Amino acid sequence: MTMTPSSASAVPLAEAAAGGNHRMLTIGLFVGFVAVTLVITVWASRHNRTANDFYTGGRSFSAAQNGLAIAGDYMSAASFLGIAGLISLVGYDGFLYSIGFLVAWLVVLMLVAELVRNCGRYTMADVLAFRMSRRPVRTAAGASSIVVSILYLVAQMVGAGSLVALLLGDGHGSAQTVTIVVVGALMIVYVTFGGMKGTTWIQIVKAGLLMAGAVLLTVLVLVRFHGDVNAMLHTAAQTSGKGESFLRPGLQYGTSLTSRIDFISLALALVLGTAGLPHILVRFYTVPTARAARRSVMWAIGLIGAFYLMTIALGFGAAAVLGSDEIRASNAAGNTALPLLARELGGGGDSLGGVVLLAVIAAVAFATILAVVAGLTLASSASAAHDLYASVIHKGRASEKEEIAAARLSAIVIGAVAIALSLSAQKLNVAFLVALAFAVAASANLPTILFTLFWRRFNTRGTLWAIYGGLVSSVVLVVFSPVVSGGKNPLVSGVDFHWFPLENPGIVSIPIGFLCGWIGTMTAKVPADPSKYAEMEVRSLTGAGAY
Repeated sequence: MTMTPSSASAVPLAEAAAGGNHRMLTIGLFVGFVAVTLVITVWASRHNRTANDFYTGGRSFSAAQNGLAIAGDYMSAASFLGIAGLISLVGYDGFLYSIGFLVAWLVVLMLVAELVRNCGRYTMADVLAFRMSRRPVRTAAGASSIVVSILYLVAQMVGAGSLVALLLGDGHGSAQTVTIVVVGALMIVYVTFGGMKGTTWIQIVKAGLLMAGAVLLTVLVLVRFHGDVNAMLHTAAQTSGKGESFLRPGLQYGTSLTSRIDFISLALALVLGTAGLPHILVRFYTVPTARAARRSVMWAIGLIGAFYLMTIALGFGAAAVLGSDEIRASNAAGNTALPLLARELGGGGDSLGGVVLLAVIAAVAFATILAVVAGLTLASSASAAHDLYASVIHKGRASEKEEIAAARLSAIVIGAVAIALSLSAQKLNVAFLVALAFAVAASANLPTILFTLFWRRFNTRGTLWAIYGGLVSSVVLVVFSPVVSGGKNPLVSGVDFHWFPLENPGIVSIPIGFLCGWIGTMTAKVPADPSKYAEMEVRSLTGAGAY
């Protein structure tokens, strides 16, 4: 068909009008969700009278509610947008991320959930300091928790800015800057006024929206292919340009020994790091009993497992419906695959259905980011106030009122630091921050938790060596890895000072964390107190004396 000049000019005008409608609708949904979360925050602020209310929501949540909140906390924008986008670009290898994220919860369920709930009160440091010298251990644990949380915060906030800039069609970066500041300001408000109760309900609402959005897109994808999953997979393989290799391992990680070891390293960080993430650990204190903590993890596993199964349909469906080239042209990392898929399934960019569905999915992604950053800020401010201010600086003599005030001030300071770091990192590849957060959690936090719970001889020196050894080794190895210099998309261009060949340090730094804990314990002059270990063992297994 020959296109006349008038019809040719009508196409971009129609697209521009559709784009404008999409942006206005997206902004309207963003504002609507923010308004709902602020109402929740105001309601929750009326119930924050004690430290127990602020840190744990009064331990009043049921297992189902906490499971929803855990799922909402864990399924970040990286899960919703990143994994589906990665599957749409590299096929089978992208789904391996889903497996790592899901298997991690088996470690949490079997080794951490009940025991941490019985031994702790508000933070991870409560568990580690139970039978150790409290001040140095709380200092180390608090510092590690804050480092992990801030790394994760910066990654989420920069990702939020990039996502909103893409969805709103802003090519100058102003939307990204505004989004970072708005997200940072909102997370400070949520934590300062809402505490754990407000944060939890925001995460519950977000989890419901996320699951509803994922189910809707999955159903629409399957309807497009008349329920024939094989047809969808073969179409995805053809439109990917990779053929049947799209459905087999090797596209992302290749066949070289280094790439395979790098994948194993990443998998170790993902599987083991979850059990050491501070914002996940604090969720076990929001339920009344250890049994409820275990059941909440089972709820979370069910929800997270269902979600990651849907990422198969969403990722391969995006490749089949759109084609990998179109997705890559929009965003090289594939982060816009789901919004593009939603627009296409709704009827296309010039249709009302396409505009509405795209705006809804964009709003769900924004809600996902807000809920995650609220949980991260609360975990880091709790560590700063409860571990460092109340226990180390004031040696346990601070009143509850002073501690809550310190937690709120900490949320403001940490939020400001995260905003500043995110603004300076807008143009950088921040994928390494997520990998580093998981690697630090797996290298520094997990060894100390497991040794504390299960090794009778473990002592204060071993705890400090494990935390600092895992923290320093993971950071140093990333600094001298291809992620920072010498790689495909390095943080620092024009120079190459890397000597560590892997992008994720987990396969090296995690054993270093365990080894440092063992060496520190075996070389300590002051042995562990066997009576304190016996008390912890009884308490962790039975719940006797738990808060």
